[in-house]
Amino acid sequence: MSNAPRFESVQCLSPAGLHRMAYAEWGDPHNPRVLVCVHGLTRLGRDFDRLARALCDHYRVVCPDVVGRGRSDWLREPMHYAVPQYVADMVTLIARLNAHSVHWVGTSMGGLIGISFAGLVDSPISRLVINDVGPRLDAAALVRIGSYVGKPVRFADLEQAIDYVATVAAPFGLRTREEWREITEPGLRPDGGGWLLHYDPLIAKPFAAVTPQSAAAGEAAMWKLYDSIGCPTLITRGAESDLLARETAEEMACRGPRARLVEFLGVGHAPMFFHDDQISVVRDFLLQG
Repeated sequence: MSNAPRFESVQCLSPAGLHRMAYAEWGDPHNPRVLVCVHGLTRLGRDFDRLARALCDHYRVVCPDVVGRGRSDWLREPMHYAVPQYVADMVTLIARLNAHSVHWVGTSMGGLIGISFAGLVDSPISRLVINDVGPRLDAAALVRIGSYVGKPVRFADLEQAIDYVATVAAPFGLRTREEWREITEPGLRPDGGGWLLHYDPLIAKPFAAVTPQSAAAGEAAMWKLYDSIGCPTLITRGAESDLLARETAEEMACRGPRARLVEFLGVGHAPMFFHDDQISVVRDFLLQG
């Protein structure tokens, strides 16, 4: 089996019309064991290349670019850049894969999509990894992320882009410039003689529109979904995370699916599953089921 991804797409529906969601697929396309890996707010499916390589002998690993990112289309109405639309797109993706049951790894936004999907009645998610996110999000991290998401930025060359990503994403805890290069290159698109980031800057619009009232209502709804999850669940947390407080992670371990909690030292928001210590935790948990 080739240790390289295949690139596919699936047509999805929003209230504003049709859009295409791209995904990378690893492993045997006929393997009934399917693992879906979903990235964070400003990231893309290629973030999971190393995890996919480690698991593609066991799974058909599918890593979508959530709409508005990577190779996927941009939405006509930016206020639809929200978890309900993303869950609907994942339902369409799983139908395309003809998968009756899936395992799920979700980082940050991908974890919120996973909670929202796994908490639904008759959800196909049978094993869930929530990476550095929960129903309650710390305000300081949201301010930090809001300081750069959607801001216009253009790079003269790849090295400048690597410098930028290594700065704004420093909490990822990557160790070498080559690792930063690995997560930066797939996330660029050419623009004249320079480069732009791969995502629609308007993904910031619903993010910026959150009010204290809507945030509180969203947290209550997310806890309700989390408490409805019935599948085995693992929470991974960067020990220095500013988005998922340890107190919130510990609460998640005591309610709902009573998730197992593992912390990674020397990492903030969010662990990237680049290194063997992180990959082995996820692999061991998933392959139990």
